Amino acid sequence: MTTIINWYLSARIYHAKKISLKKLYLLSALVTNFGLLGFFKYGDFLLTNFTLLAKTVGIDFQPIQLGIMLPVGISFYTFNTLSYTLEIYFGKFKPWHSFWDYALFVTFFPQLLAGPILRCSFLQQCVSPKPFLFANLAWGLSLMVLGLFEKVVVADALLAPITEVVYSVTTIPSFSAAWGSTLAIAGQIYCDFSGYSICAIGASLCLGFTLPKNFQFPYASIGFSDFWRRWHISLSTWLRDYLYIPLGGNRQGNLRTQVNLMITMLLGGLWHGASWTFVIWGGLHGFYLVLERKLKQLFGHYSVWEYSVVKIILSLLTFGLICITWVFFRASSFTQAINIISAMFYISYGQTINMLSKEALITSLGVVFCIIVIHWLFKNKTLEEIVEKTPWWCTSIILAFMLYAIATVQGEDRSFIYFQF
Repeated sequence: MTTIINWYLSARIYHAKKISLKKLYLLSALVTNFGLLGFFKYGDFLLTNFTLLAKTVGIDFQPIQLGIMLPVGISFYTFNTLSYTLEIYFGKFKPWHSFWDYALFVTFFPQLLAGPILRCSFLQQCVSPKPFLFANLAWGLSLMVLGLFEKVVVADALLAPITEVVYSVTTIPSFSAAWGSTLAIAGQIYCDFSGYSICAIGASLCLGFTLPKNFQFPYASIGFSDFWRRWHISLSTWLRDYLYIPLGGNRQGNLRTQVNLMITMLLGGLWHGASWTFVIWGGLHGFYLVLERKLKQLFGHYSVWEYSVVKIILSLLTFGLICITWVFFRASSFTQAINIISAMFYISYGQTINMLSKEALITSLGVVFCIIVIHWLFKNKTLEEIVEKTPWWCTSIILAFMLYAIATVQGEDRSFIYFQF
């Protein structure tokens, strides 16, 4: 239904002569898309919060449980379709000539469940039939092996069990357990989501299509604006182009820029899930971006920031602050998040328990350390550039090792984290 409605309204926007009609059609598209997204994704959340609000004023409201089932991939295909409509409204794209091409763009299966979020430029790849190229097939399969290794071996087998030891209970963890599990979350979320994106890009390449990259070694970021240029790139650029810039971006003074950043990140957090913990996660990133902008205005002219040692320190500080946001991303409740963060800063008020074994702590630290080092070494390179400079026999050994690890690793069957969004 979303596909058909946006196809029709986008054509009406393009052919409308009056700006008022264009705005009316655009409003209809936004209301339809966000209405469906809001009902399926946030219906229960809004009803629960309304019930709690009613109780605070003495009203015993007992609603019928909606039990809404979240359509798979709704957050991603909603943004796909809206990008098409918005590009036409802004005059950057014309309605596509083939509905079937457009339907493929909206529901393209490799990226449907968890991205990368597509733009309407994808339709340009539908103009001519795709010839079979062995090089594309080989590179696509290699990317799928890499993505599965990140997901199955690193995220699921090595890091997920460490995360669940702390985050699946309400007990207050010790300092080492809080940091060990939170570092494991940082590695797990990255490898899980990056693994899916790489698999989607590889599968698409096997079919002759090119998808945009979604990650660029984000844990080597220096600052939070740099982080969002490297993390979930398809989402951050979508929010920038269709929310932050239309709100005014940084063109209307410092105060308005700060407000725009906070609105963008709060809504970005809410996009991830119907929970206040996701809103706080987005709010923290908005606060970091505002603070970073202010600090750059005050101290950015000093040359000390160009020293390599200073860059490494700033990168580690950025990573540490990002880890704090991951607590809210992963915690099941606000109380649990506060308990874990308190333990991370040695200010727990209750009895703490060291829930992580020495082996689990070493695994968490070792895996995350390796991820950070790899990100730092290759932060300004693409995978293609890295492979080109690597001897073929070395690449073959690495792929063989990954395949062996995928086939033999022991662990639970876990779905991709972003399937829930």
